[in-house]
Amino acid sequence: MTLTDTAPRPAFDRAASTSAPILPTLADRWSPRSFDAAKPIDETVLTAALEAARWAPSAANSQPARFIVARRGTPEFDAVASSLLGFNSVWAGSAAVLIVAVAEVVDAEGKPRRWAEYDLGQAMAHLSVQAHHDGLHVHQMGGFDVAALTEAFSLPASLVPLTITALGHLASADALPDDALRARETAPRTRLPLADLLLPTP
Repeated sequence: MTLTDTAPRPAFDRAASTSAPILPTLADRWSPRSFDAAKPIDETVLTAALEAARWAPSAANSQPARFIVARRGTPEFDAVASSLLGFNSVWAGSAAVLIVAVAEVVDAEGKPRRWAEYDLGQAMAHLSVQAHHDGLHVHQMGGFDVAALTEAFSLPASLVPLTITALGHLASADALPDDALRARETAPRTRLPLADLLLPTP
């Protein structure tokens, strides 16, 4: 399969309105909830997304990011999906893959890795951009039962699951099961103005 920079676009424009030009993949990236449950994921594209995560920067090249990759139709997928809470449990089951992002917070000598969670976030950012570049969509979630997931995969205390990411092909908002989700799917994208993010300096 040839990897391209052309992702399927929804009927409505989701491109970010930016104060300066940014890469099209970044401008077009957004987090849908409606995934095409009938369309399988290409393993080459999935591997590329994970490779992008693997090559993300980390403190002292410590590489604390770990991943549970659960493909739809497997017991692992069902275990991850069953840990989701609230709205997440309603829509995420239609994704092709659920990825649990796990931080290794203690090194082999038992020393805390202070920046592990930050580094994991960078890895997931790389993953999401690569996936979108290759025509997939990604939605990251924090609403899940951490204890249940930890038990289901027998994770030691050194491995802390932080997020679950739904990954797959975009479907129409009409495929979502209720009006509240459909409204969220089609709501305008917003961000704080850039000036509001810049702290004053002396």
